[in-house]
Amino acid sequence: MQAPPTGDAAHDGETGQTGRAGGPAQGETGKGHPMRQVRRLRLVGVSGAVPRARDFVRQALQDWGWLPAATGDQRAAAEDVLLVVSELVTNACLHADGPEELRVGSGSKMLRLEVVDQGSGSPAPRTPHRAGRPGGHGMFIVQRLCLDWGVVRNPEGSGKTVWAELAAPS
Repeated sequence: MQAPPTGDAAHDGETGQTGRAGGPAQGETGKGHPMRQVRRLRLVGVSGAVPRARDFVRQALQDWGWLPAATGDQRAAAEDVLLVVSELVTNACLHADGPEELRVGSGSKMLRLEVVDQGSGSPAPRTPHRAGRPGGHGMFIVQRLCLDWGVVRNPEGSGKTVWAELAAPS
């Protein structure tokens, strides 16, 4: 998916390449659920990428009715989304020379986050996970909170998209 020609954020009705290699068609999650709405935020060269990404996703959650949360379960679902976006963008900042774009898509049963970067590494939970040590918890958190997550390599050269899917609140 190409970046919007103007402004930092744009709304469109498609997702980019998602899922694992050979994954679902555009506009679907890894489980084949259609995305109703997708928002994109360019993050190339942006200072404060993590808080900016969280604010962007928080606004999307408000617009899509996840926030303000009416129940504790809905509040927890929204907090999980914000934590996962923080972890994915932080990983891109620390290990991939910064994120290029954040995409957030809403379907009827789930929400999908995608962070595009130019890094060559593959994120993975640290094994074994050692809770008492500082650092290295990001992908462990993503793995625990998400229904599924993965990495799609850019077929046109360097870079990748790290994606994560979370259940919609009930």
